[in-house]
Order: sequence, then C-alpha cells, then structure tokens
Amino acid sequence: MSLKYAVLAALLEGEASGYELSKVFDVSLANFWPATPQQLYRELERLAQDGLVEARTVQQERRPNKRMFTLTEAGRSQLRSFAAEPPKRPTAVRDELLIKIQALDGGDPEVIRALIEERRGWARGKLDRYERVRERLLAGRTEEEYLRTADRIGPYLTLMAGIAFEEENLRWCARVLEVLKQRIPLG
Repeated sequence: MSLKYAVLAALLEGEASGYELSKVFDVSLANFWPATPQQLYRELERLAQDGLVEARTVQQERRPNKRMFTLTEAGRSQLRSFAAEPPKRPTAVRDELLIKIQALDGGDPEVIRALIEERRGWARGKLDRYERVRERLLAGRTEEEYLRTADRIGPYLTLMAGIAFEEENLRWCARVLEVLKQRIPLG
C-alpha cells in the first residue's frame, strides 16, 4: 500500500491543509502508518495532479498563503475501491530492538535493559497520547454510545488498535525486564 490511500482516508475528515493533515497523521494514523510532513506534502501534490484531491489557495495576512485540500469524487471512488480489496500481505514485524534482543546472549545485558526501558517510555508516552485522543473523540460519551452514534467510526477503531498495541508493548517490556532481572542481576 502507498501513502496515497492513508492520505485519502485522512481527508475523509474534511478539508485540510498539509499542516493540519500532518497533525491528523500524528494523532490518528501514526500508530499504524507514519509519515513525515515532507512525505505528506509530496503526496498531496501527486494526488492533486492525479485529480484525486482538489487544492485551493487561502490568502492569509501576515502569513504565507496556505493550500487547502479536499477529496474529489475520483478520490472517494479510488478510496472505496482500495477499501474493498483484501490487503496484499499480512503485517510483518520489522523491529531492530528485537534483533538486539535476539543477540542478547552475545552482548551487554545492561545495554539491552536500558533499551527496553527506553521502549517502555516511548510506549507509555504514545499510550498517554492515544488516551487523550480517545477522550476527545468520546467527548463524555461511552464507547458503546460513540460507536453507535458517531458519524465516522474508522478513526476510533484504528485508535483502538494503537491503544492495544502500546498496551501489549508495555506488558512485553515488563516481562522482558522481569526475565532480565531474574537471569542477570543488576550490576
């Protein structure tokens, strides 16, 4: 899959500038499809050239003009077609930390312990951010009420996956640290 469909899906939220889109990516798509602002701007330009999004320029005082992007009917059609196709391949984990842990027995366990602590901190931070997004989306409603009545549920369902992923990361980090503590006492 290309960034193209992630951008088209993000624009289902409505018109957005490249900057606003990068913020959407940070809070709702980064848990499963990260992209830099530069990648997003390049993709928006390609999508506009292909007629899948429409761009308009908004004049601003004391600031550079900004371009606002919306989905075209052709973009919606491509997104519908994409959503109907089965994924090309199952998810594969490619994680450099796991290679380092695989090599633990030939390396420095204290370094690995520090790397796991760092991973745990990242996971905790991401989980906290996802929980804030969740509270904002729910806006005082229960999850069941939100899922029954919200205009769009896709962002919430993917957010649930991100939350579950980071919760599992935290459980895994705790278990690895426990094993390391039992096998390799702190030095």
